[in-house]
Amino acid sequence: MSTIAIVYHSGYGHTAKQAEAVAAGARAAGGTVTLLRVEELVDADAPGWATLDGADAIIFGAPTYMGSASAPFMAFKDATSKRWMTGAWKDKIAAGFTNSGSMSGDKVNTLLGFIVLAMQLGMIWVGQELMPGNNSGHGSPDDLNRLGFALGAAAQSNVDAGPDVAPPASDLRTAEHFGGRVAAVTARFAKSQVA
Repeated sequence: MSTIAIVYHSGYGHTAKQAEAVAAGARAAGGTVTLLRVEELVDADAPGWATLDGADAIIFGAPTYMGSASAPFMAFKDATSKRWMTGAWKDKIAAGFTNSGSMSGDKVNTLLGFIVLAMQLGMIWVGQELMPGNNSGHGSPDDLNRLGFALGAAAQSNVDAGPDVAPPASDLRTAEHFGGRVAAVTARFAKSQVA
């Protein structure tokens, strides 16, 4: 069974809801999942760091604020430099998800930042395999991957909507699907390493 750590920041609860959906999908695919908020990792000796070090996969998550990952996530990113120095996360599976108030909101920049972080740490990136939804006359806002992201899972939450109603169900189903994909890829990779 693969172990998956989801490390995320959520400013208003929307990204936390997305993180929970990613976790549900990973669990449904057989993964053992731990959710960690970046606030739990401020102390260099926090137990969450050992959880990340022991995980087979790490999924990064943050809201996109002003076209990039939130400042608390960026502080976590900077703190991973100790793992870079030792190669502690080399060959772990990595993936990411983000949420913003706008349909685009420059979420791609946040996901690219996660990818650069993963590459700096020697990790192996898993993107979204779903075709874009809602981009034809037959599409619908209820489609999986309605925002059309390939780099990871993306969600959109109206700025005047609380986490009780946003992100919408289609984005949460997309996040759940993505969690399942990451868990399946992680299990396949772990199995290939045993052979």
